[in-house]
Amino acid sequence: MTKIALLAACAALVATPVLADTAAELNIAKNHAGMAAKAADLKTVQMHLHHAVNCLVGPGGKGFDAAAGNPCGKAGAGAIPDSTDTAQKAKLQSIADAAGPGLSTTDLAAAQKSAQDTADAITP
Repeated sequence: MTKIALLAACAALVATPVLADTAAELNIAKNHAGMAAKAADLKTVQMHLHHAVNCLVGPGGKGFDAAAGNPCGKAGAGAIPDSTDTAQKAKLQSIADAAGPGLSTTDLAAAQKSAQDTADAITP
């Protein structure tokens, strides 16, 4: 293989978009919701809970907040948009919606409960 062909092959690999990995997105979301449930302060609870929501909805989804961070950015476009199952999409959207109050509350225990409920509801 010539150097030019090798460089072209490498460039093609770098330019290839990330393949959607819904299972990875769900695992990451579940882990972050679990971390949120165990966090000792409201800011950390809500940060990790928002990570979970971002992994579910993806950058184009309802409730996505880029400022919160997206630990699933390299795994795909979000578990909801990447899912091919209509029932799973609806279930995941319901989970993301139910996490909303945990993101806006000023009560630590309520936020932790919302995070634990979110973690329990996500099944990779």
